[in-house]
Order: sequence, then C-alpha cells, then structure tokens
Amino acid sequence: MYTIEIVPELGELARGNLERLGYSNVSTKIGDGYQGWAEHAPFDAIIVTAAPDHPPPQLIEQLRPGGRMVIPVGGFDQRLMVLAKHVDGTATMTIIAPVRFVPLIRE
Repeated sequence: MYTIEIVPELGELARGNLERLGYSNVSTKIGDGYQGWAEHAPFDAIIVTAAPDHPPPQLIEQLRPGGRMVIPVGGFDQRLMVLAKHVDGTATMTIIAPVRFVPLIRE
C-alpha cells in the first residue's frame, strides 16, 4: 500500500503513526498526490482523500484496467465519485453522494 501527503509535517506524522502502530506494509511519500506514484503503478484501487476540481489524468493512467478510484470532486459543492477504468482504457464515473472534503493542494 502507498500513501502520499503534500504537507511535509502531516506526511511525517502519518509515517510515524503507521510505524508506531506496526503497519510495515504502507510506503509513505511526501509529494503531490495529484501526480500519483507512477513508479508503483498500475494500482488496483486508488482512494483520494482531498477534492480536486476534476479527476487527475495521471491517477486515471496509473489505475489498472478493471480498477476503481474513489474520489471527491468539486469546489464548494462536491460529489463523491467512483471511477471505473475499463479494459479498453476508457473510464466511467458514478456519483455516490454529496460530500465535503478539503481541497486537493498541488505543487
């Protein structure tokens, strides 16, 4: 498993907490989550916990065909979406619910 945090202090806190709790199977990275982590792609699933105004193309590219991404999308009015990537590389999005997440910060 992999997690990315753009705010260094939060990333270090997450890394420390995961280590303290004994989670040795989670790799952490301080960086721009909008860009994903291409070195470890493709991913079966991606969960985004901050809201961009649209699904990042880089994350869709890094999703394995048949994979799914759960992502909040929007500004003030946000929707939780499930993006399913098909074998032919196309993707479909299903709106699940209205939500309110922090905005996705980019470098």
